Formats: sequence, C-alpha cells, structure tokens
Amino acid sequence: MPAIGGIPAHCVFCNQGEAWYTGQTWGEQHEFATKERDHLQEPETSMRKTRVLFLCTGNSARSQMAEAFLRKHASDRFEVYSAGLEPKGINPHTVRVMGEVGLSLAEHRSKPLTEYMGQVDFHFLITVCDDADENCPFFPAMGERLHWGLEDPAAFLGSEEETLAKFREVRDQIDERTRAWLAAEDVGD
Repeated sequence: MPAIGGIPAHCVFCNQGEAWYTGQTWGEQHEFATKERDHLQEPETSMRKTRVLFLCTGNSARSQMAEAFLRKHASDRFEVYSAGLEPKGINPHTVRVMGEVGLSLAEHRSKPLTEYMGQVDFHFLITVCDDADENCPFFPAMGERLHWGLEDPAAFLGSEEETLAKFREVRDQIDERTRAWLAAEDVGD
C-alpha cells in the first residue's frame, strides 16, 4: 500500500498507482519510490505559461490595453507583460476607457523595455506601434516577433469627447486583434 510520510496515499502528482513519497518535491529534483514508475514523469514544459511582451513607445496606452485584454481572455495560458521604449506613464484616458469595459489598470505601471532585457525569456514580442517595431533592439530572450500597427490614441488632437472616442476605437481594435490572435493560436476564452 502506498504511503506519504508513512500514511497510505496515491501518487500526489497523478493520483494513480502505488507510490511512497520521499518527502521532497520535483523542484528539488528528488524522486518517488514506486512500484510503477511509468506514470511518474516530471511535469511537461508545455504546462508552463507562454510569455508575451507587448511593446510600444510610451507604454501609456496601446501596450497597456493589449496586456489587459490578453490577461482577460487567456491568463490561464499566458504570462503577459508590457513595456515602452520611452515609458511616459499610463495615460488617464487609457485608464478610463479600460474601466468602461470592466478592466482595471490599478496594478499596471509604465515600464521600460530594459526592465525585462536579460531577465525574462519571451515566447512572443508583439509591437503595437510602428516606432517600436522599427526601433526595438534585438535581445536574446526574444521569441517570435509580431507587429500590430495601431494608431496612437494619445497623439490624437481633438475635444475631450473626440479624444475619448479615439481611445475607445483603439481599445476595441486591440480587443478584436487580441481575440483574433488567440483564435489563430487556438487558445483563450
């Protein structure tokens, strides 16, 4: 009969077979003593989340929106980040229009790309403005690079109502683009 610390139990990883837990974790690279080791394997790397970085110039609007939408639609599959080549702080209009669709940016902050260079390996780097696409440096921890050319709502000049309308338009484009990308990747909600 299997045991964990002398108490009868199933394998704690797959709940199958007979196993005796040795008191350590997979992360500590210890093994189970078992009668049938075939069903005991280290968790596959495919179980890890795919890391995505959204990049724009200021990390004030488009990349923040994209980060929030990808988290909303597929946080179970993706670790999502955003950054800017020259971060400027989050635009208040960005916060407002994202709040209108139920997404809070309270935990977001404007971050420089250098914060991640050499620190995080990304599976996808998605530039959301032409400037970032043209000026993003290469760094070794960058996987597939994609470009979503989106208009900068922060550069729009108009009345308060017109500016908010532009931010909403870009917000909705980013939501649609995110959903289309997830459908193409066959993941998400």
